[in-house]
Amino acid sequence: MVRGRRKNSSPGSRFAKSRAVAARAAAPAPAAPVSAVPPAAPTGSSGMEATRELRPGHPLADVAMNERLHAFERGFRERFAQLVPVLKEVHALQHERDFEERAQAIVQEQLGYRLPEKALEDAWINDLDTRELYLHGTFELFDQVVNEYWAGRDDLVAEAESAIAYFLDCDFHEVDISPCSDGRLLGLRRFILRLPDLAVRVKSYAGAQFDIEEDVRHWTKRELLRFREGRPTTADVPSRYLKIAAYHYSGADPLHQGCAAHGNSERDAADGALHQLRAFRQAIENTYCCGASVDTLLIGVDTDTDAVKIHIPDADTRMSLYRFVDSAELYRATQGLDEQTASLRVYQAIQDAIHQQGWGRGNGAPHEGMLRLISRLLLNNISQLDYVARYHGGHYADVGHRERVIIVGQEIEEMQVRNFAYFAHLETMEEGSEGTDVGVNKIFRKLNVERGLPVPVVIHYRYDRKVPGSRERVEARCRRIRDQIMDRYRDLAEKGLIGCHMVIRDKRSGSRLEPLAA
Repeated sequence: MVRGRRKNSSPGSRFAKSRAVAARAAAPAPAAPVSAVPPAAPTGSSGMEATRELRPGHPLADVAMNERLHAFERGFRERFAQLVPVLKEVHALQHERDFEERAQAIVQEQLGYRLPEKALEDAWINDLDTRELYLHGTFELFDQVVNEYWAGRDDLVAEAESAIAYFLDCDFHEVDISPCSDGRLLGLRRFILRLPDLAVRVKSYAGAQFDIEEDVRHWTKRELLRFREGRPTTADVPSRYLKIAAYHYSGADPLHQGCAAHGNSERDAADGALHQLRAFRQAIENTYCCGASVDTLLIGVDTDTDAVKIHIPDADTRMSLYRFVDSAELYRATQGLDEQTASLRVYQAIQDAIHQQGWGRGNGAPHEGMLRLISRLLLNNISQLDYVARYHGGHYADVGHRERVIIVGQEIEEMQVRNFAYFAHLETMEEGSEGTDVGVNKIFRKLNVERGLPVPVVIHYRYDRKVPGSRERVEARCRRIRDQIMDRYRDLAEKGLIGCHMVIRDKRSGSRLEPLAA
């Protein structure tokens, strides 16, 4: 356990180099600094002509990590891509004499699960219910990838400990991220920002409109752990709680492929996320005094390329929609440089944003720890841009929604592949119906229902095995949410066009899913 502030603990020689170079950047900038900030607020109008300039081969890219992530993404997608072809093969056999045996053998061999026997037994009467098989297969594969995620991954704990030590070195004892629940941001932690699974808290909300009261409760809990248990550092160590909100936009099609919760407007999405950050900080200060240790950070993501805009706080922790560093511009400006010079340019780009003239100019620079963290995130994202350039041609082919499942309830940390799932954080249907409506009505009615495919919904909650009755209460919540979803979208339910899969598990990281019977 980390008990105090640790110095020189940032992992990886690349980041150690960047910090050493950054320390020399207090000197005057060279005559031709990187132009990191355009003189306008976010508009989402960069266009495909800019994204095509992202070519592979950047000096700051972590090539080995990119190869590992690509293997993970490829294996993940290939497993789910087999579902429909296998079901088509099964469907073609439904009138054969030995249909049931052959169907089970095909699915077991190619997908690793068994089909529901009743669906096969009834096929000779009513034809095969392929919608039921599609839902069943999606849920079975979902459980497989989640339960297999932790196998042989002892490195996850070490990665988290190293990252937490780095955060403490930046004066942050907690990093809490609320991205938009859009599936194109599903890889924010692992891919876009390259942060370890167990080192940061992530909770997604439609439009990044996170629950301020719930986050205040979490802040209180984390501060209590510092005072009572010294986790991750003792209360006498001067450190801060960092809240990050991540909005998104589409550079290729800003009028149609932006944030659905904000009418595809990048400006509205950014402004909405910034408003929540300000309200959260104000809530903490109003409740616990003006000296409460909270910092905030706003990040925008271009879902076409995974490029980020990091909005730089000033010395008073205030942010502006006009003061940011665009990682795509930084990537292009530093691609032909050597590693040391490119690292220096990253820090210089942050300084350019801080000292810009005109709209959005703030009161100086944030504290040194925030500068180091922003520099780290930009370096991480440069690796991701190189990943997109190398494996996706510089921009994703699926600039729109291509999710396969809706997850409601609590975050599933294993689901970190772009555009795979839409997430709706949900404690009660009364309070969280807006996020669910976005997923069902604005996304999956077009993706699935119009093609005759059902909407797969995974309901996921955690219980605490140390708390008496916790499992029973969580199980009851799952069933209550399932009933409310099926009632809310009754028009789909009556046609077999929506189905729910209820899973619970212990709150410990790495615990297996426990499916609940319908």
